[in-house]
Amino acid sequence: MLDDRKLAVLRAIVEDYVSTNEPVGSKALADRHNLGVSPATIRNDMAVLEEEGYIAQPHTSAGRVPTDKGYRLFVDRLSTIKPLSPAERRAIETFLAGAYDLDDVVGRTVRLLAQLTRQVAVVQYPSLTRSAVRHVELVQVASNRLLLVLITNTGRVEQRVVETPSAISEDSIAHLRALLNTCLDGCGLTDAPNAVADLLERVSAEDRAVAASVVSVLLETLVEKHDEKIVFAGAANLAAVDFSESLRNVLEALEEQVVLMRLLGETGDSSTLTVRIGTENPHEGLRSTSVVAVGYGVGDQALAKLGVLGPTRMDYPGTMGAVRAVARYVGQILAGS
Repeated sequence: MLDDRKLAVLRAIVEDYVSTNEPVGSKALADRHNLGVSPATIRNDMAVLEEEGYIAQPHTSAGRVPTDKGYRLFVDRLSTIKPLSPAERRAIETFLAGAYDLDDVVGRTVRLLAQLTRQVAVVQYPSLTRSAVRHVELVQVASNRLLLVLITNTGRVEQRVVETPSAISEDSIAHLRALLNTCLDGCGLTDAPNAVADLLERVSAEDRAVAASVVSVLLETLVEKHDEKIVFAGAANLAAVDFSESLRNVLEALEEQVVLMRLLGETGDSSTLTVRIGTENPHEGLRSTSVVAVGYGVGDQALAKLGVLGPTRMDYPGTMGAVRAVARYVGQILAGS
């Protein structure tokens, strides 16, 4: 374990390197930070930090830079996450509050995160399996064709066309629509098959075949394996010196949805912020990056994740504060929508 003074030296090295992108020397630390010790003592502390793998010497420079291990200790020992200014909070609230549907919420969120952090922002759509039914709509589009619309409590909308074996009257459609909403309103999508199990018995004999077609399409929609959709923005922010050799690998990895899913990690407690640094990332092409991610959702239930990806030389306190704040606002919008 490092003592408090060496931790203070490591913290100062990280802050200076993130700020300047230049290797940090002992004299610069003594000049810029009130560490209360001489440059010689700082040099001794830096020697210990280097020996234990927290900092390294690039090329023949006299200065040192943090390693992945050094960044990890810095993040783990952060006493505070940098709060957003009142102006930034108002801007987030105003920008996100103008969204009119889920696609717009996600689109605004990913652009906002990229602008706030100057990194690549990644946002996962709320999972259907963690959602509940808010409303089911049935619309007749032809004599033997219905449009089934499923709306979830997270604002997600699924539409399916139902080919019916026979024509159905407007009154019968209205009755079937009312039955579906009575059975499914507020029902978790995974519980829906049980909720509609006896629905056909409550429909007249002449409409039963049509109702069976509707229920069949509805259940296929619910149990179907949905590829979770992920969007990202801010790839232009990667055009920095940090990725001089690995930029192509990073961009290729970002194009793969499965990589992005794994990058954000499993969705668990919505309040748990995770930071993966460098070699902690599972994808080889992203070993030069750090990922800050958190769940967002309604109340304590995380419905999906959002986060940012950038170089390991990242403003961790500021990035973590921005990611957490945006996730909180998106959750409030979903809860109120």
